[in-house]
Amino acid sequence: MDVRLDGRIAIVTGAAQGIGRAIALRLAQAGAAGILLTDRQPCAGLMEDLATLGTEADALQADFEDDETPGAVVSACVTRFGRVDCLVNAAGITDRASVADADPDLFDRLFQVNTKAPLFLMRDCIRRMREQGGGGGVVNILTMNIHGGTPDLALYSASKAALALLTRNAAHAHRFDRIRINGVAVGWVDTPGERHMQLDVLGKDEAWLAARAAERPYRRLMAPDDVARLAAFLLSDSAWPMTGAILDQEQAVNGPRD
Repeated sequence: MDVRLDGRIAIVTGAAQGIGRAIALRLAQAGAAGILLTDRQPCAGLMEDLATLGTEADALQADFEDDETPGAVVSACVTRFGRVDCLVNAAGITDRASVADADPDLFDRLFQVNTKAPLFLMRDCIRRMREQGGGGGVVNILTMNIHGGTPDLALYSASKAALALLTRNAAHAHRFDRIRINGVAVGWVDTPGERHMQLDVLGKDEAWLAARAAERPYRRLMAPDDVARLAAFLLSDSAWPMTGAILDQEQAVNGPRD
């Protein structure tokens, strides 16, 4: 299948590492003309990698806990490249909290970064895409936890489930603008952030990854590039006219139980 994004301009959030970084590289490999990268951390080396692939890039170090960040990101993209054709909301944060242990400050922080910021990024990109004409594409990186989630991920799951609903709602609202909006509900992915959570926050030992991988059907956790390939496909014309879809990307089937 020919997955191409020739000449398109994209915004990728959470681009410094993990899924966001892998998506930026895949978009460049598919021919994207320009990518605005944004993350709380510097996108060290990524712009050089994109340039090697023939894609112009710029980076904006920004924190999505700030209400002004979504507007600043879209403005930076339009200033640098003149337009925006694709948006990937890959930035996100997680922490452990059940309903019984819910803390108002953690609730606000998770919903700020995982729901509110992507919503206003979509809003500003959609407005720009409508002005430009010609449609556009959005991919929101979600989680399998939107289907319920484990007890200790209640608040995180709820923040991503809200974004899943907004994904479908916006896709329906803007189908006649030819703006396709889809989501990927990812399973367990081996990312730097996940390793930090398991080792540094939860106190697991170095054997955790091999042990968990051995339990999976394919004997490994998913890699960031697994998600990146699907995201690039959804943004490309190869996925036309798919919109409003939430795709489960996991090694298990949601629903049946042994």
